Amino acid sequence: MSTAPSGRRVVLWRHGQTAWNLERRFQGTTDIALTAEGVAQARRAAVILARLRPDAIISSDLCRTADTAAELAAVTGLPVSHDKALRETYAGVWQGLTHEEIIERHGEQYAAWKRGEPVRRGGGELETEVADRAAPTVEEAVADLPEGGTLVVVSHGGTIRTTIGRMIGLAPHSWEALGGLANCSWSVLGENTRGWRLLEHNAGSLPEPVIGDDT
Repeated sequence: MSTAPSGRRVVLWRHGQTAWNLERRFQGTTDIALTAEGVAQARRAAVILARLRPDAIISSDLCRTADTAAELAAVTGLPVSHDKALRETYAGVWQGLTHEEIIERHGEQYAAWKRGEPVRRGGGELETEVADRAAPTVEEAVADLPEGGTLVVVSHGGTIRTTIGRMIGLAPHSWEALGGLANCSWSVLGENTRGWRLLEHNAGSLPEPVIGDDT
């Protein structure tokens, strides 16, 4: 006998601003700290996200995400579980390069990636490999939530996009259709009778009830 979904939510929260964000450098797995503004962004966002009364917080172990997660932990009193499976995409020689440098040095590879082709950017990970490590980590944490519970996942823009794509069942070549996240913005997944549904994307405010939709 099938059971109804428990109404759980997953909030996927991107880290605050870093110096490499400002310089438009591809960070990947390089451990770059938050700027003072990044800390302030995390602090402001934490006050808002605390109103969702999260039940658990998991985070990438890189300092820009760990320090972002720490701001929510300070408001909620919840512990943070750190997991390297939630790190950003490893991008090999692309890491540390600016957007313009990547296009200049690796233009054909960049164009193929933008077309949705499976590309090991800079000799690094495929997007599907990122989803292979990140999405199961999120799903395992969700399984421990109470009915109607909320999980906050503090991660990175690329990893969040691939995790959303995998969890809502989009084909990998279409994951790029999910727009990017601003620093300290978040997306919200909610359960319904067909599985996971994208409720909010690149948000900076609390989800509002949807009235008149086929919810």
